[in-house]
Amino acid sequence: MAGIYLHIPFCKQACAYCNFHFSTLRKGKDALLAALQRELALRRDYLGGRPVGTVYFGGGTPSLLSAGEISGIMEVIYRHYPVDTLKECTLEANPDDLTGAYLKSLRDTPVSRLSIGVQSFREQDLRYMNRAHTAQQAEYAVKAAQDAGFGNLTIDLIYGTPGLADADWRYNLAQVAALDIPHFSAYALTVEEGTRLHHRIRHGKTAPVDAEQSAAQFGILTEFAAAAGFDHYEISNLARPGHYALHNTSYWQGIPYAGIGPSAHSFDGSTRQWNVANNALYTRHILQEDRILHETETLTPVQRLNEYIMTSLRTMWGCSLERIEKEWSGDHAAHTEQQSRMYRETGWMKQEGRTLTLTDAGKLFADRIAGELFF
Repeated sequence: MAGIYLHIPFCKQACAYCNFHFSTLRKGKDALLAALQRELALRRDYLGGRPVGTVYFGGGTPSLLSAGEISGIMEVIYRHYPVDTLKECTLEANPDDLTGAYLKSLRDTPVSRLSIGVQSFREQDLRYMNRAHTAQQAEYAVKAAQDAGFGNLTIDLIYGTPGLADADWRYNLAQVAALDIPHFSAYALTVEEGTRLHHRIRHGKTAPVDAEQSAAQFGILTEFAAAAGFDHYEISNLARPGHYALHNTSYWQGIPYAGIGPSAHSFDGSTRQWNVANNALYTRHILQEDRILHETETLTPVQRLNEYIMTSLRTMWGCSLERIEKEWSGDHAAHTEQQSRMYRETGWMKQEGRTLTLTDAGKLFADRIAGELFF
């Protein structure tokens, strides 16, 4: 079951922490959407005829698209790709876009799942992040989406922001349960170079991120998940049983996907491609030259193994030594098992049969542990 990711690179305003490719200027939007549809046609053989089971509209802010624009893109997908059964079609949306009328129009599209960028239910956090919506709009958006029939939805939350006390973080998590939200993603605030937040911290205009605060609030997250009946199935993703994100789970399991739009990444099982992160260049090359401006990297067997170790350890399914033995070699499996021993002894990892997983304590050091296991 392959996937298609569509990058919609437009936003109303720049969030303080965001370093994704986007533009607050919507000039050229119609031409870019035409280029996006043409790229779908140009890439129709990229997935090798694999059936497409998931589609994900990401960004940027895909909820700036009308229902008609979304349906137009989906019609192109149905025309050029084998979509016998679409299991999940997700649209990322900002709370302030989810009016009753817009939600009603979305019901006439293939969109079956909403990913709502709440980030926090507290006004002061939203102002700190320079979000376009209010806390009241965040709560309204969730309830309105549910009333419109979108039972399959998720929200994003951010912890570790300066000024977010542990009690405040518990409040945000309590809203997940109170609003009966079946899936949510929780991310520690990170400071990326070139962002407004990075500039403000560098010039002493706001406090830096506190690693100890983030670690403590991750602990609160794991406690909440266990008590509220959420599966912590990936380090940053939690769901009630039966509500896992199918598209993102495919990423972690190494399933091929086509990335469409400026800056979008693609993976066909052995190579990675990424499109130019420039709206004008992306549009011009496709519409005027009928070609996609992108770069390609062919992954070596060792690179693919390292990627498997990194992504699998982030999930509750863990890293399968049996799979490593089968796809790479027994020596690689034995080496991985041996290298993991020190982390099992410290309580950061555990082994059940032929599978290695991180403990809650180990999840705080996931990148470090994976790096130590790399070949």
